[in-house]
Amino acid sequence: MSHTQEMSRPSCVNSDEDLATEFDAIRPRLVGVAYGLLGSLDEAEDVVQDAWLRLGRADRAEIQDVTGWLVVTVSRLALDVLRSARVRREEYVGPWLPEPVVTEADPADRVTLAESMSMAMLVVLESLSPAERTAFVLHDVFGLPFEEVAQAVGRSPAACRQLAARARKHVAARAPRFEVDADEHRRVVEAFARASTGRDIDALLALLDPDVVLRSDGGGLVTAARRPVRGAGRVARFIAGVAERFGAGSRFTPIMVNGRPGLLRFRDGALSGVYALTVAGGRITEIHIVVNPEKLRSVR
Repeated sequence: MSHTQEMSRPSCVNSDEDLATEFDAIRPRLVGVAYGLLGSLDEAEDVVQDAWLRLGRADRAEIQDVTGWLVVTVSRLALDVLRSARVRREEYVGPWLPEPVVTEADPADRVTLAESMSMAMLVVLESLSPAERTAFVLHDVFGLPFEEVAQAVGRSPAACRQLAARARKHVAARAPRFEVDADEHRRVVEAFARASTGRDIDALLALLDPDVVLRSDGGGLVTAARRPVRGAGRVARFIAGVAERFGAGSRFTPIMVNGRPGLLRFRDGALSGVYALTVAGGRITEIHIVVNPEKLRSVR
C-alpha cells in the first residue's frame, strides 16, 4: 500500500523573518500531519500553533533542520492530545467521525492532506493505538524515517518499525476500496444526491453496494443513527427517511470532502451535514455523514 508523501526539507534559516517565512510555507503540511493523527482540524491547527510558539522559545543554534524539528514537535504534541482524546471518544454518543476537511478545490490552503486521508481511512485509523497510528501516519503516509518517528513516539526506531508493521497489517485488512477516478466518483455522488432528494429507493439500491455501511455523527446534539447502518436495503430506507423528514427545504451541493467528491446538505439555507462517500466498482461502499454542529463550524 503506497501512501507515502515525503516531507520537503528547506535549508536551515537564521533570522526571525526567515523563520516565519519557512513556517508559513510548511504550515499546511504540518496541519496535515496533525490532522492525520487527530482527525480534528481545529485541534490540528491548535497543535501547530503551539509548536510555533515553542520554536520561538527554543535555542535556535541547536536546531539544524527547522522542518524536521517542527514535524517531530507537532507529532509529539498531537500524540499527547490523541491519548487524552481516546477517553473522550470512548464516551462519545454514537459513532465518532473525523472533522471533515471541505474545499471547493483541492488542495486547501490551510491544510495539505495526504492522498490517503479520506474520511473512511481516518475511521480505520481510529481503531489503532495512539502509538501505532503515529508510527503509521508519520512513516507510511508522510515518509519520515523511523529515526524521526522514534523521536516523536518516544520509543526506539526498531520498536516504531514494529508499531508501523502492526498498523500496516490492520489498515490493509480494513482499508476502504476506492480505486476509482474522480470523474466516476463524482458521477456516483451526483446520482446519489438525486436519488436521495427524490426518495427513490430503487435508484439508491442500484447505487449502493450490498454490504454498504453508513455511519452518522451527531454527537448527541442532533438526531443521528447511534449505530452503523449496514446493508443496501437498510441504508436506502435510512437515506429516504432522512429526506422525508427534511422535506422540500433540503438540498445538496457538490463539494470536495477530504480531497474526494462529496456533498454538503443544506436545510432551509443552513448547513446541516457533510456527506463523504466511498466508491468502488461504480457502487457506494461506505457513507459517512457528519451532522454534529460543532464539527460543521470549520466548514468554510
